[in-house]
Amino acid sequence: MRNQPLPEMLRTVPMFAALGAELLKQLAAMAEVSEVAAGAELCRQGALPEYLHILLAGQITLSGTAPDGAAAVVDILSPPGHFVLAAVLTQLPYLMTAQALTAVQLLRLDAAALRGLLAREPALALSMLQNQALDCRAMVRQVRDLKLRSAAQRLGCYLLAQVTDPLAHSAEFRLPFEKGLLAGRLGCRQENLSRAFAVLRTVGVETSGTRVWLHDIPRLQNYAAPDELADSMRETASGEAAQMVSRSGSSAA
Repeated sequence: MRNQPLPEMLRTVPMFAALGAELLKQLAAMAEVSEVAAGAELCRQGALPEYLHILLAGQITLSGTAPDGAAAVVDILSPPGHFVLAAVLTQLPYLMTAQALTAVQLLRLDAAALRGLLAREPALALSMLQNQALDCRAMVRQVRDLKLRSAAQRLGCYLLAQVTDPLAHSAEFRLPFEKGLLAGRLGCRQENLSRAFAVLRTVGVETSGTRVWLHDIPRLQNYAAPDELADSMRETASGEAAQMVSRSGSSAA
């Protein structure tokens, strides 16, 4: 992907996939590709945003720090994740610090130039609005799960989300990162995560290090009760957004 022309690279990003060729060229003029080593800090809580970051390869952590210095992982992003759109659009300080969990490849779009283009291009504004709405929806779901689901149920939903075959009755995979980070991602302490895995053993979940076996997916689904409606609505919303952007671009032409 590194040798792709920038407009083609931008086309692979879901946020920009429905945009016209001319608009992609304008975005490319404010974009640059950056490759960063594992452990590097990409943006810091409290700083004003200079770029919209789009993750092309690798993984990053988003973490928050309290006034007393206590820190917690809020999310772990994989491609094609972006961060942090709300701060870029509002010109407000970052609420989280982003750090490269692995070596990463990023697209960085100049924040000020992007806001200027948004003011002139309704197709881009619609796409950004839709993506920000989906970001908000994902955060609401995370907060709701923290209040309504136990740690074991949240873990069960996460494990089920790693299964690629919707008809599978069993599955085997590796966790994409260590269990300490997974605990932060699920909003619990590592000892609580260990207890959650112990609970899930009763519904057919087996682990060894980062390797996971789901021996009875229907039973795990019955226990964890994943929110299938929200997932299907997100896919529908994404499709509708692409159609809206396409129509907007056609009208502007």
